[in-house]
Amino acid sequence: MSLVLDCSATLAFLLDDEGTEQSFSVLKQIAENGAIVPPLWAFEVGNSLTMAMRRNRINAELRDKAMQTLNGFDIQVDQGSLDQAWRDTVELADQYRLRVYDAAYLELARRRMLPLATVDEALSEAARQAALVVLMQTA
Repeated sequence: MSLVLDCSATLAFLLDDEGTEQSFSVLKQIAENGAIVPPLWAFEVGNSLTMAMRRNRINAELRDKAMQTLNGFDIQVDQGSLDQAWRDTVELADQYRLRVYDAAYLELARRRMLPLATVDEALSEAARQAALVVLMQTA
């Protein structure tokens, strides 16, 4: 696995109006080497795409195609994240003033010693403070 992928980075390469050179570079890394995500990632991405559809940013066909595209990548779900949810993840959320579900990505990147792909500003800053590599600039 080459990196930890969060929902914001995923949307950056899935949604036409959010794509950047950096997001397509991350997509290339995922295509070549895979990624790892905490269990909540699929729900976050599915919800975000559904909300984009309801707000008429995309249609149902594009949402379904995006989810199908993601299934084609080697994106592994880290079950160990569940073991950390009540300990390290909550502690990181407190330490960096993050939402607990954002801290799940930080915990996974720290535990696996992998770069974190995110465009979430608070999560990016927390990752930098934790001496982790952040692959995308904040929006």
